[in-house]
This record gives sequence, C-alpha cells and structure tokens, in this order.
Amino acid sequence: MQPLRRYDVDAAILFSDILVLLEALGIDVTMPGGVGIQVPQPLSDPKEVTERLPGIESMTKEFVADKLGHVLASVEQIIAQMKKEKKSIPLIGFSAAPWTLLFYMVGGSSRKNPDIGMKWLDEHPEESTKLLELLTKLVVEYMSAQVEKGAHILQVFEAMGMMIDEPHFDKFAMPCLETIAAQLKERHPGIPLMVFSRGACFANEKLSQHYNVVTMDGDVTRTTERTGDVSVQGNYDPKELILRKKDDDTSLNSAATVRASVKQMLTDLGPQRLIANLGEGLGGKESPMLVKAFVNAIHEESEQMISSAAAAATE
Repeated sequence: MQPLRRYDVDAAILFSDILVLLEALGIDVTMPGGVGIQVPQPLSDPKEVTERLPGIESMTKEFVADKLGHVLASVEQIIAQMKKEKKSIPLIGFSAAPWTLLFYMVGGSSRKNPDIGMKWLDEHPEESTKLLELLTKLVVEYMSAQVEKGAHILQVFEAMGMMIDEPHFDKFAMPCLETIAAQLKERHPGIPLMVFSRGACFANEKLSQHYNVVTMDGDVTRTTERTGDVSVQGNYDPKELILRKKDDDTSLNSAATVRASVKQMLTDLGPQRLIANLGEGLGGKESPMLVKAFVNAIHEESEQMISSAAAAATE
C-alpha cells in the first residue's frame, strides 16, 4: 500500500516474486542478497521433469489454493485495504511467464549459466515442451484465481526474454503466451490482459494479437512500437529518477528535467492508449521526490496534450 499512499498512481500491482510458482512445485528458491534470485537445486536431468515435479493433471484450482493461498489472501487483503482507504483504482494481478520459470528451473540463477535455458530447449525439446505446458497450465490457474479474489487486470511478465533468441521464442515461449491469453479470455472475458516480454520486444507485434496491452522495455524505438489498436505500456528510463546518475556526475536530475523527459515520451508515444510506466523497475536508488514528479508530470502533461488536441479538432 505504500506506493498508493505516497503517489497519485492510476493502478496498483500485486507485488509478488516471480518465482513463487517454483516454490509451489517444490523447487527451493533463495534470495541471499547481492547475487540475484537463486535456485540451489535446479533440474539437472530431463528425467527430473517427471521425477521431481507434479504432473500437469495436478495443476488445478485446488492446487493453487493449497500452494499459493498466501498470495491469493494478499489480493483480498490489498483490495479490502484499498476500499478502506478509498483508493478507487484497479489492482493488477501478476505472474511470471513459462519461459522465465523454465529458465530459472534449469539454470538456477539469472546471472550464472545464461545459455543453459536455450541449451535445454535444443537438447531436450520433448521434455522442455512438457515442462512449458505444465507451467502454462499453472500460470493460467494462478492468474484465474487472482481474478476470482478480485484482481481487475492481469499482467504476464516474461522477465528473462533477453535470454532467448527470436526463433526459440517463437517456437517455445510464444505458444505458451498465446495459450495463457486464450484461456484467460475464455474464463474472464471482461478482464484486460497485459504482457511484458522484457528483452524480447521483437515479439510485441505478435503478442498484440492476443493481449490488450503490450509493454516496451527501454531498448525499443518508441516511434515504431505502435501496432494496430493495441495499447502500450512503458518505457520511461528510471535513471531519470536518480538525483545523480553517476557518482562523479556534477549535473543533477530535478523535477524540471523529469517533466521535460516526460513530455518527450508523451510526444513520441502520444497520450492516448498509453499506460505511462517505466521501461524497467525501480532499482532502489531513485529519489521519491522525482518519482512523485514523474507521476504528477504524466497526469498534467497528458491532460494538457489531450485538451489541446480536442480544442484543435473543434476549430
């Protein structure tokens, strides 16, 4: 609730680690600090897909309630607290995507063995597909349960998109994302679906055929990212929210520099069908004052641009 109390944001998001699904499957996950998320005992042999993990038939609503009930309870608690504090904004449910989960399950870390994920896909395509299908089913049940607990929007996060090339993405990751979208739309037709394929925004054009919102990371060219009628999210550089970008930098960011860069983003992307957000998450060095300046500038500058465009259309 802290961000909702501190900033005038337009939505809240469930803050849940991307690897809670691995824990639900019996895979230990540790966060020792300073070295990223760790999976101490990753899958070392394709046989372990069957030997260590429950079968796909176990990926049910009841399984999610049993293994991830603490997350679902959090959704209810957040919504209840938002109502208590009269925060009339939507809550975005959240899950990691199957490829990202597989990457950690076989590699054990985001920093070690960066090539092992695609190596698994190449050397064990049958077991990789079986694992991805299991993870897809789990993601669908998990996100569906969040809707049933009150989430208003859902976002699928392919956090390790930078660890897979386009041909492998199209063959292995894309079918999972398409299935997730199709099944969630069938179950919850009124719930908007968002997707963030970080480091793999080459997939956004295809993903826009299945999701209501596609997200841009900081590496995309803004002016070429619009595809069809889909809305986009992103992609403000969080470095603009750090007071001093480098320790030896004599220039400082300020509310004025933030407003200028916000205006440029809105000019590049347009203020309509845009969820103004960061291209990467806050890393901890950002100034709360500048984050607030960013939120305020988005509201004020976009409102001004929309009003000016409306006035010009009536002349």
